[in-house]
Amino acid sequence: MRGPRGRGKTVLQYIIRRMLWAAGMLILVLAAVFVIFFLLPGAAGKAGEGGASPVAISMAGKNPRPEIVANVEKRLGLDQPLHIQFGRYLGNALQGDLGYSYQSNESVTTVIFRRLPPTISLALGASVIWLVLGVSSGVISALYRRSLTDRVSMFLALAGVSLPTFWLGLMAVFYFDSALGIYETGEYEAFTSDPIGWVRTLWLPWLVLAITYAALYTRMVRGNMLEVEGEDYIRTARAKGLRQRSVIRHQLRSALTPVVTMYGLDLGLLLGGAIITETVFNIPGIGSLTVDAIQTSNLPVILGTTILASAFVIFANLLVDIAYAALDPRVKYS
Repeated sequence: MRGPRGRGKTVLQYIIRRMLWAAGMLILVLAAVFVIFFLLPGAAGKAGEGGASPVAISMAGKNPRPEIVANVEKRLGLDQPLHIQFGRYLGNALQGDLGYSYQSNESVTTVIFRRLPPTISLALGASVIWLVLGVSSGVISALYRRSLTDRVSMFLALAGVSLPTFWLGLMAVFYFDSALGIYETGEYEAFTSDPIGWVRTLWLPWLVLAITYAALYTRMVRGNMLEVEGEDYIRTARAKGLRQRSVIRHQLRSALTPVVTMYGLDLGLLLGGAIITETVFNIPGIGSLTVDAIQTSNLPVILGTTILASAFVIFANLLVDIAYAALDPRVKYS
C-alpha cells in the first residue's frame, strides 16, 4: 500500500506531466493565432497588393507614403519572417513580456491586469449563484421526482438552457434599465473603491450569466442523483437502516463528481472573458478587450488574452483532476 510520501510524489509527477502538456498546448494555440493573423486569406497581418501589411497601412495614417508604411512595419516587427516573429514572441513571453498594443503602445500586461478585476468579479459572482441554484434545485428535483416541484424545476431548466445569453442580456437591460430604471448599464465600480456600487453594477449581469449555467447544472445534478440512487452501495446503505440524510450525503458525493469537472471548465472559460455578457452590459473586462483587439487587428493584445484564457482553462482542469481523488477514492493519478 502506498504511503502519504509515495502518494505525494505521484501527485507531483502528475502535476509536472500536466504542466508540460499544458505548455505544449499553449504553444500550439499561439501558433494557430499566428497562422490566422498572417497566413489565411484576408488575414490582417498578411501582405497586401503593395507588399505591406494592412495593419501597418491603417496605422500609418490617411494616404501614407510607402516609406512611412515600411517604418511602421519595421517598428512592429511585421517585416520579419513569420517563424522569427513567433520565436521572438515566445522568448519574450517566457520573460513576462507580452509586447505592446499596436494602438496605444501600452504594455499588454498592463492592459490585461487593468481589465482583469471586472472579469474576475463577474465570473466568481455568477459562478456562486449558478452553483447554489443549480445544485440545490437539482437535488430537490431528484428527491421529489415526478412531483409538481420537479416538473416546474425541469421546465425552468429547459427554458434557461434554450434562451440565448445575448437575448436574455438585451431583454434584461431593456426591462431593468429602460423600463424600470433600477439598473444603469456601463457604470462599473471597482470593489476596492465602492463595494456597494460594485454589487449594484454587477447583480444583473450575475443573474443573466447564472441563469443558463444554473439550468445546465440542475439537469446534470438531477440526472446524476437518480443514476446513483440505483447503485448497490446506496441500496445497501438503505438496507442497513441508515438515516435518509446520511444516504443523501453519500449519493450527493458521487453525483457531484462530474459537476466539479463542469464547474472547473466553465469558471476557467469565464475567467478568460465572458465576451457576450461583458459586451451587452458594457463591462470593461477581458471579454470586451478581446472584442476590441479583434476589431482593430491588435495582435499583441489578442495573443495576450489568448494566453490568459488558455492558462485559466488549463489551471482549472488541473485543479479539477486533483480534486477528483478527494471526491472519489477510486480515481488514481497516472
